[in-house]
Amino acid sequence: MSLDRVIVEGIEFHGFHGVPAAEREVGHRYRVDLHLELDVRPASCADDVALTVDYAEAARVVIDVGTGPSVRLVETLAERMAERLLAQFAVVDAVELHVTKLYPPVAVLFEASTVRIRRSRPR
Repeated sequence: MSLDRVIVEGIEFHGFHGVPAAEREVGHRYRVDLHLELDVRPASCADDVALTVDYAEAARVVIDVGTGPSVRLVETLAERMAERLLAQFAVVDAVELHVTKLYPPVAVLFEASTVRIRRSRPR
């Protein structure tokens, strides 16, 4: 496991996810913070982006999943993002995602709810 990380913070999108059908119709604003664990030494020694993660492409994966087919749970959304990121970027050992639903439509007022997961490759 690598102690190095590529971090992309504040990826935002409008997604159509939630338990009530009305949430899946109207949609909400989401924010994702992404921590990709990998050994950055090969890329840094060679000064070669092909040996690391293109963080713009990683953000596109998050947005693609987030704006894709509706799911009921933020947990499901986070799992799908983690699966796609690990599948697409072979140099990544593990991914940690913080998927935040901003101003969720519930009876109690609060700014956001976040699901945080970490997934790694099987050893």
